[in-house]
Amino acid sequence: MLGAYGGSTPRHRQTSFLINGTIALDAGALTEALTLEEQSRVRAIVVTHSHMDHVASLPFLVENVFGRTEGPIEVIGTAGVVESLQLHLFNDALWPDFTRIPNHLLPTVRFRVVQPLTPVSVDGLTITAIPVDHTVPTAGYLLQDGKDAVIFSSDTGPTEEIWRVARETPSLRAIFVECSFPDSMEEVADVSRHLTPSRLRNEMTKFPPGVPVNLYHMKPPTLPALRAEVSALASPRVRLLADDDELNY
Repeated sequence: MLGAYGGSTPRHRQTSFLINGTIALDAGALTEALTLEEQSRVRAIVVTHSHMDHVASLPFLVENVFGRTEGPIEVIGTAGVVESLQLHLFNDALWPDFTRIPNHLLPTVRFRVVQPLTPVSVDGLTITAIPVDHTVPTAGYLLQDGKDAVIFSSDTGPTEEIWRVARETPSLRAIFVECSFPDSMEEVADVSRHLTPSRLRNEMTKFPPGVPVNLYHMKPPTLPALRAEVSALASPRVRLLADDDELNY
């Protein structure tokens, strides 16, 4: 858990997971959390959507590993996500287009578009993008290693498809789901397509029973209230994640 939060302070890093040392899921704080050697081991970065708290460190990681890796880093996402990154970030205006550096035959970055609900292989895992309900094109992901599976919601309000997939995955070992705002900010959460503890409680009726539920993407300014409301859910399967947590499933 490189970054558990949906915002940034000196004590809260933005959304980033590291899986098996080589696959990043989102890139809110990769360079803040990983050494240069650890960054150079990352072979694929799966981006759920284009919002800054999920991609802020992506350009800096690419710069840091330039010339230090064999072959390009894959940046993976659905078509809308990849298009946004190419148009608005790696565009030679905000940041150099590393798909052409040092040249187009030997790029530092290679974008890979994945289709929703179509499993693909990524560095020894099978990943499946699942559309969720957010304000920009966004996908959660099912990750499988042939034996076990975990699912990540990404940023979402109340949604259906990803929880259908969760219920239909018998090997599911863990659910990672966002919970951004306390209930007092429910109107903001609804407009921005995020979850509150009350909305999460309703979503959990769609989850497969008994599977551990890990919460992330909490907004730092309202974290104390959010913690109290999650605790009041009194669900032993729910936990709030924190930066540097290590989980094994």
